[in-house]
Amino acid sequence: MTVEQTDPADGERPGVGPWPGGPSAWPAVGPGSPYDPELLASGDRRNVEDRYRYWSVEAIVADLDLARAPLHVAIENFSHDLNIGSVVRTANAYNVAGVHIVGRRRWNRRGAMVTDRYLHVHHHPEVADLLAWARSADLPVLGIDNVPGSVPIEGYRFPRACGRLLGNASDCLSAPARTGADAILHITQHGSTRSLNAGAAAAIAMYAWSTTP
Repeated sequence: MTVEQTDPADGERPGVGPWPGGPSAWPAVGPGSPYDPELLASGDRRNVEDRYRYWSVEAIVADLDLARAPLHVAIENFSHDLNIGSVVRTANAYNVAGVHIVGRRRWNRRGAMVTDRYLHVHHHPEVADLLAWARSADLPVLGIDNVPGSVPIEGYRFPRACGRLLGNASDCLSAPARTGADAILHITQHGSTRSLNAGAAAAIAMYAWSTTP
């Protein structure tokens, strides 16, 4: 069934209104059904793909789990960087296997736009904990930082399964992260500023990984 993506009664509000026809026209609900009765009744205004309209969060996560990319994205959280939310949102767009927050457990979720609900988010108190986890999962960890000895990300042949580690926008990668990573990559720049913010760098890095044959 095709449902309009804007409800004429609600002007330009995104999403869809209640399922047309009322409860008697609803698709099957209950055990084994992806549909959420509350969303069917009140409408679905979430920022989700059309194929997931009216689905419960749990059903969406279960479906995404069937096709997760073998990429893990980690970011050091030392200053409640607002960019963490942006990193998480981009990670959702690439349907990564996991997002890892290193350092403070609390992080600013505003920029994530609730996309963290559809991801598997893990916490590691220290970089050493993340690196130990990556070794146990047989995942190489690639740091992203513009430091001496780093190699250009352009043309780099990424392992299909790997971890990506970023620092805060102002602090860059910590010394333990630079030492423990299997390689440090940088994004070539041509202007005057020394670095990109973490959100932009993460987006570029994930795109670069996705284009590796």
